[in-house]
Amino acid sequence: MDEKNALLAFGALSQPTRLAVFRLLMAHEPVGLPAGEVARRLDVPQNTMSTHLAVLTRADLIAPERRSRSIIYRARTESVAALAEFLLHDCCGGNPSVCAELGATVSSPCSTDVPTTDEARHG
Repeated sequence: MDEKNALLAFGALSQPTRLAVFRLLMAHEPVGLPAGEVARRLDVPQNTMSTHLAVLTRADLIAPERRSRSIIYRARTESVAALAEFLLHDCCGGNPSVCAELGATVSSPCSTDVPTTDEARHG
C-alpha cells in the first residue's frame, strides 16, 4: 500500500459512523451484511448509509457483492492487512524483538468478542 491509499483509508475511517460500519463489517466476516441491515443496526438513515458505504468502498476497505436483490457488504481484510503492513513497515528500526508483542497482536487480532452495536459505534 502506498501513502496515497493509506491516507484515503485513514480519511474514510476518521468519521465515527464510517468507523462503526467498518468495525461492524469486520465483526461479520466472512459473511458480510446487507446494506439495509448495516443501516438498521447502526440506526442510520439508508440514504446517509449509502454515502458512508460509498466512501469506504472508494477507500478499498469494504466491497459490495450483489446477491439476488440484495447488496452484501464485506470488509476487505486484505486491505486491512496492507494498511497494517504500511504502518509497521519501518517498525522498531529493524529490531524485531522490540516489536514482538505488537507483531503477535497484528498477526492474530481476532477475538471471539463481537462488538455490540453501541460498542461498534462508540469504540
